[in-house]
Amino acid sequence: MRAVVLRRHGGPEVLEFAEIPDPVPGPGEVRVRVASVVVARTKDVATRAGRPPFAAQLPGLPHVLGTEHAGTVDAVGPGADPELTGRRVAVSAVLTCGTCRVCARGREEACDAFRLIGVHRQGSYAEYCVVPEANVQELPDGVGFAQGAALAANGGVAAAQLDAGEAGPGDTVLVVGAAGALGSTAAALAAFRGATVIGVDRLADRPDRLDGLPLAAALDGAAPDLGRQILDRTDGHGVDVVVDNLGLSALWHGYRDTLAPLGRIITSGAIDHTPVELRLLPFYLRSQSLIGVRTGNRRAIAGLWADVAKGFLVPGAFVHTLPWNEVARAHRANEEGTSLGQAVLSVE
Repeated sequence: MRAVVLRRHGGPEVLEFAEIPDPVPGPGEVRVRVASVVVARTKDVATRAGRPPFAAQLPGLPHVLGTEHAGTVDAVGPGADPELTGRRVAVSAVLTCGTCRVCARGREEACDAFRLIGVHRQGSYAEYCVVPEANVQELPDGVGFAQGAALAANGGVAAAQLDAGEAGPGDTVLVVGAAGALGSTAAALAAFRGATVIGVDRLADRPDRLDGLPLAAALDGAAPDLGRQILDRTDGHGVDVVVDNLGLSALWHGYRDTLAPLGRIITSGAIDHTPVELRLLPFYLRSQSLIGVRTGNRRAIAGLWADVAKGFLVPGAFVHTLPWNEVARAHRANEEGTSLGQAVLSVE
């Protein structure tokens, strides 16, 4: 089969096509004929460049990147359901032990044995990928492969964020980095679940960056009066939930004092690793919470697909499909911050 192979760390130009053996599904596994695969900032782009957290965790080089994807099951291994053959599926990349204390509590994202397809084993930048049967989700009619891959990549995490923040009808949710792959999904899902959503991103150079999202307001994260703007749009109450996928100090200081009593800050990113000043006093005086969400768990993923069955989709303006021979261009756009939403490679 053809695959995009990483033989050494470096710029996007190190990604090269090669012929490698077709993978064979083992016990409890299925093989997926890949149709669409996402380009992930941390799991793909940073790993290719040799940056943390995952570059040092690769089993070796050469390696095939590619985490969440969608396609058609074309073979099953011993013990896997033969009825899956021919089914259209989306695939979660998360691998856990399933037996430890946190897994038993349904919090697989905290498993000590946490691993990822495309990082700790060969991935889906390829015509075929072998995955555990438990990682596949049959796609509903009308949900295409690109949308399915985008949902698999970001929907479960977004659902876990909103679940952790107990976000729902009557809440105002602030999404920081709302134009990104995860941010746009979280914003759209929060609105689908009945919340009022305010999106924050870089708007000075591109005011239409958040167009297409169901937002009550779109704010420029670089505005010196960001906090005042948030309060103005919430009639002084502030926001009930913040979903912050960036972890940037300047933005933290912009929104921190707009968190309402009982407010919850959900953090799932720290893109520049700069420490953020944290004052504990407001957290206990106003009964506020700061919660880290690593990724989705099976409960959140099930909730996401239940929402999809009710009609939820990632807005089309935030799912961008490219032919997989443009994988280097997709990586470069991600690094330069010029891409919006989720880039998806079409494997042909």
